[in-house]
Amino acid sequence: MIAAQAALETKMLLRNGEQLLLTVVIPTLLLVLFSSVDIVDTGKGEAVDFLAPGVLALAVMSTAFTGQAIATGFERRYGVLKRLASSPLPRWALMTAKTASVLVTEVLQIVLLTVIAFALGWSPHGNPAAVLLLLVVGTAAFSGLGLLMAGTLKAEATLAAANLVFLLLLVGGGVIVPLEKFGSTGEQVLGLLPISALSDGLRDVLQHGAGMPWGDLGILAVWAVAGLAAAGKFFRWE
Repeated sequence: MIAAQAALETKMLLRNGEQLLLTVVIPTLLLVLFSSVDIVDTGKGEAVDFLAPGVLALAVMSTAFTGQAIATGFERRYGVLKRLASSPLPRWALMTAKTASVLVTEVLQIVLLTVIAFALGWSPHGNPAAVLLLLVVGTAAFSGLGLLMAGTLKAEATLAAANLVFLLLLVGGGVIVPLEKFGSTGEQVLGLLPISALSDGLRDVLQHGAGMPWGDLGILAVWAVAGLAAAGKFFRWE
């Protein structure tokens, strides 16, 4: 039942034009545009080496947070979640299926963006295991926050808030613009955001060949635990 529901969730996501815009088109355009045109000072080296990790983090956020929040919010509004909750599929299994759908979509995103980045001259370094762990914990953090928003706000409010947060974190989360551009205080504050921690952690590994970025991983873990716990406590099915 979980596999069937996960497959259905994935098909619905991939057929939604707005979600495809957020999850595939926007990250791809940002990667190609800012790697090809010298718009933002990304420091020494090729721009794509700085941008690719940030865009991978953005892809995770767009799927696990923005896309999931909007889709779940409207499912809740139209009573889909209520009907599913009364079906033989347990509530925990429904959330598991949604998580599986998010992971499948992320794999497709990462493969596509990685191929494009390589075509643009990307030269990644570091331990793949560290990258995988960052992506998994980052997914948990964004998923918890997305479900919290979808389960507590009205669908229209979720739509507006999720897109607004996406835009704000795109600009101020270290995805395209280095955090040091915001000054020392701004860098310290913004560095505590999940998108900043995921971007910087991936960048440390893939661009600089560092080991496990424990600080960034710890920030993501705190967000994941807090977000999932809050979602589990406050999520309303109706």
